[in-house]
Amino acid sequence: MSAGDSEGPGPASASRRRLLAGALAAALLASGVVVATLRARDYPRPSGRKLDALAGWQWAVVRDAARRIAAPDEASRASAPTPDDVDVAGFVDGWMSRMNGRVVRDFGRFLAYLEHMAPLGCGFMSRFTHLTPSEQDEVLSSLQASRSDLLRAGFEGLKAFVFMGYYRDPRTWSGLGYDGPFVARPAGGWR
Repeated sequence: MSAGDSEGPGPASASRRRLLAGALAAALLASGVVVATLRARDYPRPSGRKLDALAGWQWAVVRDAARRIAAPDEASRASAPTPDDVDVAGFVDGWMSRMNGRVVRDFGRFLAYLEHMAPLGCGFMSRFTHLTPSEQDEVLSSLQASRSDLLRAGFEGLKAFVFMGYYRDPRTWSGLGYDGPFVARPAGGWR
């Protein structure tokens, strides 16, 4: 081997690569922060109530997801209360206020995924709360059928919260043919 041959790139090229990789990572991080900031604006606030555990944007995601998960079928649309009527998002907020910090954090992370990332996986460039009802149904269905155990579990947890919040109200029972619990039952029944 002659003196002019080298066995690999020298320290100068490795340093330049490291500098370029660091600059690229910083640019991606900065653009991610800008996109997240822009996407996290203009959320509606619940009227007449203070949130206990959820941030305003999380409340909006739960509200919109509940509207789709507990949407009545055509036959019961006129008589069934909406998830807004029974304040499902408020129920979830109250329930979360009694949970430990890790559960609240993990639920918040799932809501962030549902709001910002899950629509992208379905080909939608808008956040979940800005999609049409049929587009929201497509996003929720993709989570329910996901190959990821974690995403399916997140969806099932959200669905469980929505159903607990929705069916706790006696106005929702008739659609199920349920006339209420026997414990502390009024003399005339629950209806």
